[in-house]
Amino acid sequence: MPEQSHKRTLILASSSPYRKLLLERLRLSFEIFSPSIDETALAAETPQSLVKRLALEKSLRAAQRFPSAVIIGSDQLAVCQGNIIGKPGNESMACEKLAAFSGQLVVFHTAVAVCCKESGFRFEQTVDTEVCFRQLSRPEIERYVALDHPLDCAGSFKSEATGVSLLDSMTSSDPTAIIGLPLITVSRALREAGFNVP
Repeated sequence: MPEQSHKRTLILASSSPYRKLLLERLRLSFEIFSPSIDETALAAETPQSLVKRLALEKSLRAAQRFPSAVIIGSDQLAVCQGNIIGKPGNESMACEKLAAFSGQLVVFHTAVAVCCKESGFRFEQTVDTEVCFRQLSRPEIERYVALDHPLDCAGSFKSEATGVSLLDSMTSSDPTAIIGLPLITVSRALREAGFNVP
C-alpha cells in the first residue's frame, strides 16, 4: 500500500461494508469506528437537511473520541415522491419497495462530512443521484431480489451489481455516491486535509 503523506490517522465513521470497500479504492490506510447516533428526523426537517446532519454528527461523534484523527462521516437517504425510503430488511419488503419504484424517479442524497477536531478542519458536501426505474414486472423484481439480496440497501437495489438492470437511467456528478460514499468528493476533502490522493 502506498505511503501516506499525512501523519494523522484516518478513520471511517461507519459500519457499512460498502463504504469500507469504496474507501479502500483510494489505497490509504484507515481505521473503522462506528459511532452510535440517533437518526430520527427532527420536526419539519427535509431529507437533504437530515442526511447532511447525520453525516456531520457521525463525524463529530467519532472526533470526540479521536480528536487528532481525520474522520469521514457519511449518510444516505433515498426519496421517492417526497417520502424517505429506508432499508427493506427482508425480501418481501424489498419486493414491495421495488414495485412502488416501477416507472418512478428516486433521488439518493449522499452526504459526506470530513473533520478533524484538533486542527479545526471541516468539509461538508451532499451529492444527489437521480435514478429512473423502468417499468418492472413482479417476476423481474422477485428474480432480482433473489439474485442480489439487497436487504441492507436504501432503495432495495445494488447499482454496482445486477440492480443496474432495473433502471432506465442514472444521473450523478459522482458515480460512487449511489453505493454510499462519493469518492470524487471524499478525494477532494482528503486532499484539502493534507493527504496525497492518489
